[in-house]
Amino acid sequence: MNDPRLSAEGELALARLALDEGDLSHAADHVAGAVAHAPTMPEVHEVLAQFAVLPGGGVPLFPVDDHVFIGTAVARAHLLAAAGRPGEGLELLAAATGHAPGGDWAGVPWVAAPELPARLEPDLLARIMMQVCAGIGDPVPEADRAPLLPYLALARHSVDEYPGHGLLLGAASALARRLGEVTLAVEWASRGVAALPSKLSEVWLGYAYRSAGRTTEAIEALRRAVDHDPDDLSVYADIAGTLADHGRLDEAIGWTDRALAKDPTFDCAVHTAHRLRYRRDGDLAHLVALADFQRDHPDNSHEHNDLAECCQDRPWLGHLPTAAEAVANVLRQALAEQATPHRLTVSGLEPPSAMRTVATALPDAEVVVTGIGEPDIRRPRRAGTRQLWRYEGTTASPALPPPSAAAGERVRHLAYPAWPHPPAAYDRAVTLAAVDIDDLLGLLVHPPPVPDTELGAALAKHDPALWVRCVQVWACLGLLHHRTDEPWPESTRRRVLVDLLWGVEDWTTEAALFALVTAAWVDPSVRADVAGVVAERLADGVTVANTRPVTINWSLAQLALATPGLDNAAAATAARLIVEETSAMESATARGGPLRRLRRWLTGRG
Repeated sequence: MNDPRLSAEGELALARLALDEGDLSHAADHVAGAVAHAPTMPEVHEVLAQFAVLPGGGVPLFPVDDHVFIGTAVARAHLLAAAGRPGEGLELLAAATGHAPGGDWAGVPWVAAPELPARLEPDLLARIMMQVCAGIGDPVPEADRAPLLPYLALARHSVDEYPGHGLLLGAASALARRLGEVTLAVEWASRGVAALPSKLSEVWLGYAYRSAGRTTEAIEALRRAVDHDPDDLSVYADIAGTLADHGRLDEAIGWTDRALAKDPTFDCAVHTAHRLRYRRDGDLAHLVALADFQRDHPDNSHEHNDLAECCQDRPWLGHLPTAAEAVANVLRQALAEQATPHRLTVSGLEPPSAMRTVATALPDAEVVVTGIGEPDIRRPRRAGTRQLWRYEGTTASPALPPPSAAAGERVRHLAYPAWPHPPAAYDRAVTLAAVDIDDLLGLLVHPPPVPDTELGAALAKHDPALWVRCVQVWACLGLLHHRTDEPWPESTRRRVLVDLLWGVEDWTTEAALFALVTAAWVDPSVRADVAGVVAERLADGVTVANTRPVTINWSLAQLALATPGLDNAAAATAARLIVEETSAMESATARGGPLRRLRRWLTGRG
């Protein structure tokens, strides 16, 4: 990793040479580079001071346009301050912080100087603090706060200088709250309301109370904000969110209903309402309706994560579940213990993808199958379907040729075992639209190696089976983008996916079914058809399970409950299956601590 100080010193050496030669333009470029590498390094500011004595304070040498380099903007800010224009300088620093919040752009003496606010108008100071707030987290993680503390010092000095300015007090409160100074935020916001009673002041106070855990007072402040401006529906959504966070769902939904009565298309209220209704009753229809709203209203006021939040912990809605087969469990255990079994005996033949994955990952282990139940898992569930596998005894091998190297590389860099929600997975898979259908099918039985990434290393170490499943899922999602101009009922994409669905019982069955379910999420016109196909495939799994184990049934049931418009009888069957299968699966997962850690890592939760 490059040393920022060394990089800055190199830029400064070049800047000094250019200055000695009178080449001010190139000198300015190199100083800007040094600022970007080490914005608080004293030597950087010593060279920058040489520009301050030039005509115009050196400011014209650091022009700002639509695509300005961040080092140029920050250097200009310091020169503006030196030229007696600190307000303009602060605005540029705030813009730099919004672009790269981790940079210590404001960590210089003039920003934290107690006398600075007296040279500026309080309205300008308030705007600068709001500009900073707009570009940082809410709250900012504690580990990331240090570069932002100069702005908090500026806020303290500004409040001291203008103790009765309501807008400044509120903006300072918002900044303090984001930086973990909750008590100070409440104090400043309370003073702001007293100095300037308004909707915005009450919102700032409500947020401060909420961060302090003072929920009742937060709701009271936000209600007063509504009294100031009954037509600002975003405050209704804030009240609903605050109530919901404290378990008062019915009251919260009442506030979203009030907002939607005024404007049924107000995005904040729509998103919040569907999320809260789903939290209350778990009905998938709320999430599907939210997905439909997002599709039909792409120009929302800001980005929303409600749908992703609801889908995150649901198998198939937000992530690919791990394989449930006995051989997959043994593989994970062998990797965790770093010990390859010499002989692996299974009482019944399991899906071909699972058996082949284990044989590939544990080539020295002898896999012995002691029985084959009925109906024979080696035969497709319906005659005439596409053959992905061929068998010699109990050993499966691909029946299709390998995909092209280009197709393998494309899916290798695309595939990931988690997604925000099904429509997002569909959108991401569009990069496979140009991949030939034979290549996509070949990927189902010839997965490429794991990528040379942190993800690839984690999967190779803990769960190679999950990577195989991942490739199969994305290949099937790619099939959804094949010949999209064809009407759904007679389309190639539907025919191929349904064909895969009724082939040999396999992980590819799950992948194909997920693609069909995803199609139903993104296209309301296909929902009835997909729901019927899903119900039929689930019923077949239940029938087969009467005579032998069906390892994919839990997953099929989860997919069924993720299907828009599934009939009540099929939903009840799926729910029953999940209850029956879950305890055994949880026991298997509990034995694999590394697998649990992998799941948390994949979904960004630890």
